[in-house]
Amino acid sequence: MELAELRSRAGDILDEVERAIVGKRDALELILLAVLCDGHVLLEDYPGLAKTLIARSFAYASSLRFSRIQFTPDLMPSDVTGASIFDQRRAEFEFVPRPIFTNILLADEINRAPPKTQAALLEAMQEHQVTAGGKRHKLPNPFFVLATQNPIEQEGTYPLPEAQLDRFLLKVIVPQPSEDELCDVLTRTTGREQGAPPRVMARDGVLQLRALCRDIAIAEPVVRYAARLVRASDPTDKDAPELVKKGVRFGAAVRGAQSLVLAGKAVALCEGRANVSFADVQKVAKPALRHRIIRSFEGEADGITTDAVIDALLAAVPTRPAQVTAEQKARA
Repeated sequence: MELAELRSRAGDILDEVERAIVGKRDALELILLAVLCDGHVLLEDYPGLAKTLIARSFAYASSLRFSRIQFTPDLMPSDVTGASIFDQRRAEFEFVPRPIFTNILLADEINRAPPKTQAALLEAMQEHQVTAGGKRHKLPNPFFVLATQNPIEQEGTYPLPEAQLDRFLLKVIVPQPSEDELCDVLTRTTGREQGAPPRVMARDGVLQLRALCRDIAIAEPVVRYAARLVRASDPTDKDAPELVKKGVRFGAAVRGAQSLVLAGKAVALCEGRANVSFADVQKVAKPALRHRIIRSFEGEADGITTDAVIDALLAAVPTRPAQVTAEQKARA
């Protein structure tokens, strides 16, 4: 009964956010999965596709605080985390928190910030704390980062290090809207301004969903399937598909496998099931692995995309390993 009730409330959040956002159901579902998994999302889409509205709508619907930071090349770590300021009346330093002290943080165009600022954000994403003036300050719970990248303009950007990319549970690529969706957007945005979505869940409800997500069962064959997918993404692995050996330099690692399992549990929770299936892992394979696979020079030259590599993995790796007969063992 608890699973059915909480699953219904998670669906209510998604429905309310979708009323404010046009034509992005798949992306919204993936963002909700990351919230349930206590993970972060890297969103790659074009300008003007309602990234701020998505983050703000999730915050309103789930009764969470929301902040937005526009990352620029001159942004300093203290502009994100906060700084200690001397209070002359009390003759002591006082820590003044900055926008990172929130529940849902929109890190807009994160790759425009210098490495020093990205390192400060990395600590917040991994440890849920910031360090300023030699002191550690805990961030609110829950803490969720929705970071965005612009795929068009790369001038004046700082590519995210692999260690930081690996901290994102999912990477979501949003396609351009269709003609009907674009017409719907024009109708909504050129008329009277719509109000914020109603609050359908309290903060404690979000924390309950996160705890329940970890309790979703996953059988050993499904765990082994996720492990085989990740191992097969390594070009040095004997079971790696030919496309991986040709176009990949480094495959996914431990966090990739963890993301597959956690996101698979969130899919099962949202569908009202108490256990993870092979299909759940396959559903989240692309957003969980696409930013963790590094293409080789040959792969980039041949135009092999990470999504194509993951398609090859899903086609080549069986859900259950083939049984080896005694005769085959003797021949080996």
